[in-house]
Amino acid sequence: MFNQPLLRLAALALLLSACAQFQPLNLALTPAQRESQQQVIQQLLAQPLQSDEAVQLALLNSPSLQALLAQHLADLSDAAQQGRIRNPLLSLDKLRMGSELEIGRMVSFGLFDLLSLPQRQAVADQRVAQETLRLSTTVVEHINQVRLAWVKAVAAQQQLQYANQVLEAAQASHSLAHKMLTAGNFSKLQYARQQAFELDAQAEALAALQAQVASREHLVRLLGLNDTQAYSLVLPSRLPELPPQSLAPEVIAAHVRSDRLDVRLAQSRFDALAQAQGYTTLSSYSDIELGIRRDSVFNNANASAAARRGVEINMRLPVFDWGNLQRQSLQAQTLAAGYTVEATLVQASSHVRQAYGAYLNAFELVSHYQQAVLPLRKAISEEQLLRYNGMFLSVFDLLADSREHIGTVRMALTAQEQFWLADAGLQAALMGLPNATAARTEGEPR
Repeated sequence: MFNQPLLRLAALALLLSACAQFQPLNLALTPAQRESQQQVIQQLLAQPLQSDEAVQLALLNSPSLQALLAQHLADLSDAAQQGRIRNPLLSLDKLRMGSELEIGRMVSFGLFDLLSLPQRQAVADQRVAQETLRLSTTVVEHINQVRLAWVKAVAAQQQLQYANQVLEAAQASHSLAHKMLTAGNFSKLQYARQQAFELDAQAEALAALQAQVASREHLVRLLGLNDTQAYSLVLPSRLPELPPQSLAPEVIAAHVRSDRLDVRLAQSRFDALAQAQGYTTLSSYSDIELGIRRDSVFNNANASAAARRGVEINMRLPVFDWGNLQRQSLQAQTLAAGYTVEATLVQASSHVRQAYGAYLNAFELVSHYQQAVLPLRKAISEEQLLRYNGMFLSVFDLLADSREHIGTVRMALTAQEQFWLADAGLQAALMGLPNATAARTEGEPR
């Protein structure tokens, strides 16, 4: 029987370590444990923070996760309490009749509590397992949010870097156009177009800066960083490269039923209700208490004393309530839990197929940009440069081609970001969080 809720954290750490490669989730109970965690946190912040390291940092540093662990201990204790016998009831009474004084003592306990103890312990263990699965679901959802936030923060930083490069090119173009306008070699319309290009580049750079700040701060909140740690946070300059090949369908199908947390949680609920059927059916009819009495009788008239011993049984008579509604309610809950397991299995396959489809589409789109669109755009730019060197094109024709190239690069960067978001969404779907990518937490940048 489960007696120490802290031991359940080891099972949780084992469960989570099967989901991703990171340090186990631990509750810092002492100053020494917090100091040890701070040392690891400083090591993680001393270098550009990759995706897996971001997850590890959140598990060690996030106050919200630490609060979840502390609350989890309380929930485990409440769940395990059902598997214990209620304390016996001690009754004392004192009666005086004439010269006699009677002092009564009785210890009583619930007979059904004793008879149903093995079943209630099994139910308590099931509920403890449910609480662990619920915590695992919450933690994995937080991990998924960290991964999504990391992708968005790095992508926004990458977009900002490119927007600043575009702004520098637009400023140089505007400066050249101004000189040519002053020399009389440029019309006002041509100059206005170059000026509009610079203004658009300024607006896009400002928007990119705001997106970068918002996405970075959202990641900071999920990591639980304080002001000093937030200033120390350094992100990679760009997102990871596309994998050599996409995940195969058979790899995805192998995880649909066995690993999803929602399936395991639904099955655990059904098992707990099924195990509760036996003793609940019995206790719904009546309740019996067994008491052991020992009375002492003192007679002041003859200075004598006597002791009386016996057994007392108290039974609640099922006169007005035969417990049929309680049994009906439990049977209906068990039936509903069984259908919930079936519905969860059906939805699991659908959610995984949807997430895998989005993942494949994003993979193909990035591959399309990297293998076809960007090389073609580069070849066009090189040919345009050759024509410019041969004096067949003006500098502003070359700049116009560069603006088209800029739009293609931005779409390629966006496609790369969407792939890694789809990859995180697929991992969340495999773990049993089908709505993790669709749900938007408060304060998350759009």
